[in-house]
Formats: sequence, C-alpha cells, structure tokens
Amino acid sequence: MDITRRHFFSRGSTGIGMAALGSLLAQDGFAGTETTHTGGLAGLPHFAPTAKRVVFLHQSGGPSQMDLFDYKPSLDKLSGTELPGSVRMGQRITGMTSGQSAFPVARSIFKFQRHGQSGAWVSELLPHTAKIVDDLAIIKTMNTDAINHDPAITFIQSGSQQPGRPSMGAWASYGLGSENRNLPAFVVMLSQAQALNPDQPLFSRLWGSGFLPSNHQGVRFRAGSNPVLYLHNPEGIDPATRREMLDAAGKLNRMHLDEFGDPEIETRISQYEMAFRMQTSVPDLLDLSKEPRSTFDLYGPDARKPGSYAANCLLARRLLERDVRFVQLYHRGWDQHNDLPRDLALQCKGTDQATAALVTDLKQRGLLDDTLVVWGGEFGRTVYCQGKLTETNYGRDHHPRCFTMWMAGGGVKRGFSFGETDDYCYNVVANPVHVHDLQATILRLLGVDHLKLTYKFQGRHFRLTDVHGEVVKEVLA
Repeated sequence: MDITRRHFFSRGSTGIGMAALGSLLAQDGFAGTETTHTGGLAGLPHFAPTAKRVVFLHQSGGPSQMDLFDYKPSLDKLSGTELPGSVRMGQRITGMTSGQSAFPVARSIFKFQRHGQSGAWVSELLPHTAKIVDDLAIIKTMNTDAINHDPAITFIQSGSQQPGRPSMGAWASYGLGSENRNLPAFVVMLSQAQALNPDQPLFSRLWGSGFLPSNHQGVRFRAGSNPVLYLHNPEGIDPATRREMLDAAGKLNRMHLDEFGDPEIETRISQYEMAFRMQTSVPDLLDLSKEPRSTFDLYGPDARKPGSYAANCLLARRLLERDVRFVQLYHRGWDQHNDLPRDLALQCKGTDQATAALVTDLKQRGLLDDTLVVWGGEFGRTVYCQGKLTETNYGRDHHPRCFTMWMAGGGVKRGFSFGETDDYCYNVVANPVHVHDLQATILRLLGVDHLKLTYKFQGRHFRLTDVHGEVVKEVLA
C-alpha cells in the first residue's frame, strides 16, 4: 500500500516517527522566534534561489493588453474594419460574441508614451506604473488554454482547468516550507472592483491545497476587526485557558495519530499551534500605527481603508518583510465586455498607484532583489469590439491567444520587454510564453526545478506544470 512520507513517520509510536513529531511540537515553546525555518522537503531548493518570496497581484477578469501595455498604433487606421479571417484563422470565440454578424476592430482610445531608460510603451491609464518600468520584465506573449474565467483562473493558479489541484502558493509552501513560524507560509487577500459593471466571483479552491496536506492551503485575511476567522478567543476564554485546551486536544490528537497514522491529524496539531501563535503575530502585523505618513502617501488615499486594493498591497509588504513565502492578492473587476473606456479607467485609477508603490516600497527596503512581484490576469481581451463600436465606447471579449503580464525583482531582468504580437494584437509572432512556462519560471526563481517538485496521488506523480512547461530563461537576470 502506498503511504505518504508524513504517514510513514506518523505510524511509529517510537523511534524516528515520534522523534520527528516531538521535535515539531517542542518548537512551539519558541513562538517568538519568527525566522525559524519549518516544513519543506529535503533537498529543496534545487538551485540557489533568486527569490525567497512571491507576491502575485492577480487582476481578475482579464486586463486589456492593447489598452495598457501592448501598443498598436496601426489599429488607428484599422479601427472599424472587419477582423480578417487570415488573422482569426478560425480560432474559437466565446458564446458572448459568437452570434455577432461582424467583428469590427476597435482601436484603443488611450494615449501611449515611452517611459524610462528602457523606453517601454505604457498607457496613460497607468502613470504610476510608467514610473517603475525600468524595474519590470514585461511579457507580451502570454497565452493560455482556457477562454472562460473560472477555468482560466483555475489554470493559471493551479496548472489545471479542472478544480482539485493544489494552487501555486500551496506548492511553494509544500516544497519550501516557511521562514516564519508565527504566520502562514501562504496568505491570500481579496479586493473588490472599481468598475461599475458586475465582476466575476472567486472561489476559495483557487488558493486551496488540493491533494497536498491541508496546512499548505492559503489562509485568507479579510477586512475588518476579525481578519482571520475563529482566531480570537471566545468570550470568557483567556490565553492560559486556551493553552490548556490546546494541550488537552493535542494529547487526544496524538493518541489518534498513533492509532490511525492519518497525516491530516498531524496537520491538525500543527495548525492548532499555528493559530495560537497567530493570536499574537496577526495583531502586530495589522497594526499600522507605526507606519509613517509617507507610506500612506506612497500607496494612496485608499491605503487606510481595510480591504481595499491599496491597503492589501501595503499589508502584502508587511507580510513579505516578515518572510511570508507566498502572498496572493486578487482584485476583481477587469472583465470589460462593454463600457471598457469607463470601467478600465476606474480599475486603473484604483490599482495603479498601489501596485507601483509596492514595487517602490520593496525596493527602498532592500527587499525587491529577493522578492518576486507578478502582475496580470487570466487572459487578455479581443481586438474586435463586443457590442456596438463608437468613437468613444467599445467592449472587448475574452482572448486567450495573447495577453500581457509583468514581473519585477526576484531575479528577473529589469527594464525588459519580451515577446511580440501581430499588428492586430491577436496572435503571437515571436517568443510565446504559455501559462505553464510562467509557472515553471516562478518556481525556478524560487530555486525549484518544476520537473522535480511532485506529489504522488492516486497512483500518479503530479506537479504544478502537469507534463508541460519550460523555464523562460530570457527573462532571468
């Protein structure tokens, strides 16, 4: 019978199994030691990492690449003309535009300028991002297999369009462990759209652990006075009483662990202890009273509003400087099927300053060199208009064939643009980067060989990149 490594160790009531568990629990007396490395697999990292931690700024809905980063001046002359069949090449489209009788090209109404020493083209909608382009590696030829939101977000986060696989943050936690025993290795935060049209829902399985042990799933931090559910003691329960309750529960759990050898029981023990330590570490993390006014000025006026994108970016910096391994931010509202000029401008106004501030703040603190920042959505937008095209208004449908993402810090090139799309921003012309390639590259920057980080489940060894993926060596510094 196949058993996991954890299951093997937990089966012995004496010897190395109990020694390993005893060592794990003995460390709980040192809850104040934040920098103790815990968890992770033997032999990892495979290479010297250039990134110790990752913050993934997922822009849920699919930002329009030709309105933000992939400048196509030729579209000015083509606007209103029919998208040629030689460009579309019979590629699939969604049911939202499949019934249209025409597919008119919609130019971007926004102005572009070159910025920085790199001369990168950036839309007027992103004036703050324009100031940090020399820190960015901009990938214009991202492509994905999925054409609708849920499978596409699931794909970019877990490497599969089907639910049930571990998320990228869970893989990082499983393989590399944590550098801070008082906070989770993987933290997630969500913020709502600035756009006026309805945005897409997000599901907790996007940051789930799948078939990995459940302690590797992302811990969601919510806005408000209770950021982590069930963390506070119930009324009438003081810390000493809570400690006694945990000790008693731990004895019972260890009895069950000895009897049944279920690795999830060990997970439960460690998570109870983590929750106890977080009762001290989380309030300190969330206490912004020592942040100078200049920090709030940097991140923008929304930085003082809990749950906003700006506040989440600031909190992400505080998590990263405490060596949280993987921080995942989701910001909803980038799905502009109609009224794109209005809603895209609102989205950028609500996120641009804080995004640039996070990169700037990390750089000022000396953290950007070993922190990888990733920005982007699950796919891009079509060059043809969805709905009625006018001089001042248009919509765009989902487009998986090419879209733009960027990375900064953590061992990627600075002031670098990679890949080329055609004049219609519809197909990749040079240097395609598939979602699995991006995932392989992120793991490589963390010092992990994506081919070797595997987990056996139901008779098969799974990995984040499935059976695909190539490291994009061109973007490595």
